[in-house]
This record gives sequence, C-alpha cells and structure tokens, in this order.
Amino acid sequence: MRETAKLIEAADSLLLVIDVQDKFLVRLAQEDAQRVVERCRWLMQVAAWLAVPTCVTAEEIAVMGPTTGALRDCMATGSSEHDKMVFGLTGQADILEAVAATGRRTAVLTGLETDVCVAQSALGLLEQGYRVVVVADACASPQEGHDYGLLRMRDAGVTVTSSKGLFFEWVRDVERCHDFFRNSGIGVPEGLYIG
Repeated sequence: MRETAKLIEAADSLLLVIDVQDKFLVRLAQEDAQRVVERCRWLMQVAAWLAVPTCVTAEEIAVMGPTTGALRDCMATGSSEHDKMVFGLTGQADILEAVAATGRRTAVLTGLETDVCVAQSALGLLEQGYRVVVVADACASPQEGHDYGLLRMRDAGVTVTSSKGLFFEWVRDVERCHDFFRNSGIGVPEGLYIG
C-alpha cells in the first residue's frame, strides 16, 4: 500500500502552522484570509484536545510581525512561535529540531503561502523522511498561487486533504466524535460542515 493511501493517525501527527501573519493575510481576498485563520485556529484546538503537538512559525518577525492574534491566543501553554528566516522550515535547524523532538512522523501543514513557504516546507519534510499532509482549506496564497502550490505538493507525494477530512481521520470513530462535541467546548468554524 502506498504511504499516502493510509489514514492519518492522530498519534503520529504533528500540526505545523506556517506564517499566518497579518502582513500576509492582507494580501488575500478577505474571505480567504478569514477562512485560513478560522480553520487554523480550529485545527489547533482540535490538535490540543487530541494531544497532537503543534509547531507555529512566523517569517522574519521583526519585519513581518508575529503570528496573527487569533492564533497566538490559542497556542498551548509553554509553546512559542519560531522566527523563521527561511522559506522552507527544514532549512532552519531550530525548527527542524523542534519538529523532530515531537517524535511524530506525519507532518500536517497549514498556513501561508501555499506555493512558497508551505510548499517548500512540505518538500523539505518529504526529503527528511516525513509523511506530509497539507490541509487545502487551511492554506492560501494570492491569485493562482494556492492551486499551483497544491499541485506541486501533490505531484511530489504530499497527501492533500481538508479540515473536515483530517478531523474525521484523527477522531476515527463515532463515539470519539460524540465525545469531542459533547466535552471539548470547541465549536466548528463557519462554513465547515461537520455532521
């Protein structure tokens, strides 16, 4: 069986939230920017509930500013954003070490921009032997960049999924899904049908 054909296991996953910063968000159509922030925030909350580690990066914080406030507000206690000075996160030793330290081998990517930092990070992680998954509706780029980035990654062997698809692969069964909605206190982003 091809590696990309296997279901995504929460116990082996690491969520990477790449460069969701206000200076990048303003380059997007408003509805795309809102969707990315809401989906990333939701996935960060779901990941925390499922004990999936999250790693957050922000590109050149001194110039581009930190991760947008809505995502900083839901970062796990004790976690921090990495000041990313490369486009592909595997090119920076401290970030690659943080990823490796989780012990997880499935890297789930979200963030900005699909055809640059997300794609280069995905390709670098593949080279490092990770299984790589990109959440298409939790990423964006201006204009056609989103579609080009998804094609580039898929052609290289990255699994492309949706926030909804990832959620159901992570929770895996009906009882755990009911438990999530009864006990997590986490709502569902507008426009994301989970039923």
